[in-house]
Formats: sequence, structure tokens, C-alpha cells
Amino acid sequence: MIVHLLRFGFRDETSEKQKAQVLALMRRTAAVDSVSFSAVGQHLGDPVEGYTHGYCVGIADLPALERYMYDPIHLAGDPDIIPHLSRLAVGPTVSDDLDPELGTKIMALNDRKLADYPEWAQLMKTIPDFRIA
Repeated sequence: MIVHLLRFGFRDETSEKQKAQVLALMRRTAAVDSVSFSAVGQHLGDPVEGYTHGYCVGIADLPALERYMYDPIHLAGDPDIIPHLSRLAVGPTVSDDLDPELGTKIMALNDRKLADYPEWAQLMKTIPDFRIA
């Protein structure tokens, strides 16, 4: 199982209605067939860090992760989600798969998606505080 975690905060200008729409889109993405379990909601960590919300999905294995990353529902949601984020931390990712190369393989999938969808790569650059933990 690969457990993928996002912590994020909204831009100041994002309204409560827009926040609700973003969270609904995230829940839609978290419900695609390749996801085994999910949680989308408030972030319970230190508020000083600026993260107000979190997104967590459990994905069975690397082939399922690839299906998740390229799922049309996932691809369709990002353009309406990303412009509302002021900060985004991706990870840490956790897995019970003990393959020592798993992290490298996951990053290779991410790099391939960035290459396949340069507009997505550009959109990610619009998040003022973006990091991969």
C-alpha cells in the first residue's frame, strides 16, 4: 500500500464557497477506482505551518498509482484546484512495500507526468509555497 499525503492552505482571496468546491473536487479525485481509501478535510497539525487542510489516499501498488495519476478525473480536477492553493506540501509518502527503489520509482512516475503534461507542470509552479517532503 502506498499512502499519499498532501497538506495545503488556501489563498487569502479564495472564498468559503470556492474552498468547498475545491474540497469536493478533491473528494471526487480521492474516489477514483485506483484509490483504496481516502480522507479529505481539516489539517490537525500545527497551524503556524500554514496548512489548514489535508488530502490522503491509499493506493494498492505502483501500477495503481500510475492509473491514479493519469485518471481523467484526477487530470480534470487539478486546473480548478491548484489556482486556489497558497501552500502545498506533498508527502511524506508512506508504504508497506519494502522495495528500496520505491521512492525513486514514484518520483519517476511524477517526472513522466510532468513531461507528458507540461501545462500541469506550469500550473504547479503557480503555487507560491510548494514542496515535496
